[in-house]
Amino acid sequence: MPKSLDATQCFLAPPEEHLAEYNHSKVCIQLLPYEYTSSYHEGSKHGPMAMINASHYVEFFDEETGLEAYKETGVCTLEPTNFEGVINERAVELIYKQTAQLLKDNKFVISLGAEHTISSGIIKAFKNQYSSISVLQIDAHSDLRDAYEGNPYSHASVMARVHDMSVPMVQVGIRAQCKEENELYQSSDIITTYFDHTIHDNDDWMDDCIAHLSDIVYVTIDADGFNPSVAPAVGTAEPGGLTWHQGLKLLKKLSKSKKVVGFDIVEIAPRPQDTITEFTMAKLCYKFLGYLHQNNQIL
Repeated sequence: MPKSLDATQCFLAPPEEHLAEYNHSKVCIQLLPYEYTSSYHEGSKHGPMAMINASHYVEFFDEETGLEAYKETGVCTLEPTNFEGVINERAVELIYKQTAQLLKDNKFVISLGAEHTISSGIIKAFKNQYSSISVLQIDAHSDLRDAYEGNPYSHASVMARVHDMSVPMVQVGIRAQCKEENELYQSSDIITTYFDHTIHDNDDWMDDCIAHLSDIVYVTIDADGFNPSVAPAVGTAEPGGLTWHQGLKLLKKLSKSKKVVGFDIVEIAPRPQDTITEFTMAKLCYKFLGYLHQNNQIL
């Protein structure tokens, strides 16, 4: 059985210690502090634990759903995965095997990562479990470069690796893309992109966005997909992006209409002067969990 953090150290730090135990939890959070290819601000390896620590200040009760979701699902938090001496393909394979085991144990898997590279290993495991899966990607960047700085396992290439798996993807909030990425987007029949400049005026695009996804969906959330006023401490911030309420509205709509089987949140690079980003993303994690439970998605 995977080793989990003590209840006082885990996500939300619930007073009911048994709800943080692996055998009593439907939900399992894996902490993946893998950082090897950061290309601007470094420090994302500290993001997963920063989110966990910030979650201790998130209210258990959610006034929107009227739920204390953790009491219904239990939430176990695994000890951070050790990536010492493990990089690139080996790191992705380690993540794949760990995620596959959690799925075998019938856990709803939430992954808190450092750089976005981690998502390719996770999605590989989900793809093996659900052959018809699609991916919703909230992100400022397409991450569709075949390789970045010569590395095909760069954070800037993660969605290219997902594309290699023939997994359909819907990208939301994209506002930084190189020509190579645009050419792949234009030529591929499994990439649908909602560029930031086309969605900031209203939310009419959301239903169309969700309609492009298959019935079974995995969600990968790069914190820089949100406006920097919401999530400033990220590896590569870009002007624009989703507002807090836009992001929640999209996830709430998705939870009502598709089967969401797992999600990740990545690319937080904590700053010493504030805790806005890690707290906001920890709350986003709990809000999304609440939406999913409300819609009978976590059984």
